[in-house]
Amino acid sequence: MRLPAASPDPRRDAFNELKQRLHGARAATAVALNSGIPTGLSGLDRLLGGGFPCGILVTLEGSRSSGRWTIVAGLLAAATRCGLGAVIDAGELYPPALAQAGVRLDRLLVVPARTPLGIARAADILLRSRVVRVVIMGAPVLRAAVWARLAGLAHRAGALLVVVTTAVDAELAASAGMRLGCALLRLAVFGSRGLWCTFAGFTVHTEVRKHKRLAPGASSCTRVGTPADGALVRERTLKRTPIQALASDR
Repeated sequence: MRLPAASPDPRRDAFNELKQRLHGARAATAVALNSGIPTGLSGLDRLLGGGFPCGILVTLEGSRSSGRWTIVAGLLAAATRCGLGAVIDAGELYPPALAQAGVRLDRLLVVPARTPLGIARAADILLRSRVVRVVIMGAPVLRAAVWARLAGLAHRAGALLVVVTTAVDAELAASAGMRLGCALLRLAVFGSRGLWCTFAGFTVHTEVRKHKRLAPGASSCTRVGTPADGALVRERTLKRTPIQALASDR
């Protein structure tokens, strides 16, 4: 007796097609980012030997206006040029700013999560997928075993897990493969004094707090923003030094 042919399943076909596409994206990303992920900030990339190494958990520490998200935007821009990036969003993400920094929003996964358990689960799933090469998250209060698990998943997946935070507790510090402190050093404006000044850029100061080959205290300064040709640009150094700003934000 001849059995009737199985009817096509559109959902199965779509799932198989998605798996093939993700496998291709993973292979292309692994080759392109094998030597590290640059930020586009020349001083920081030189300090780190070309960019952020893959396969580790990194913390970016500093106040909200410390330049942390400038570094994040550079990492996501590099990752989405040839693959996928992800942000676990607690409601603070502003996609237009990322797009302006060169991030391909069509290659960016945004996962909403607000509770510590939800954030940890999202990071776990993204890293175990081995598709996303840069995962950005906040720093919820988690047990040391959870941070160690996420760091291990990042290592096995060859992914970069970036934790953006104001301060680091002992549990997170122990699992981080690299820690960087961030602060703004100078602000720049176009034009003369008065109401007609416009924002021109800023200088980000980055200090190494933990690194496998760099001594703590190694630092870099990078100017962000390009002044217009012939425009009068004035720079103003902030009252606190970068080290004082970092210390007060811990």
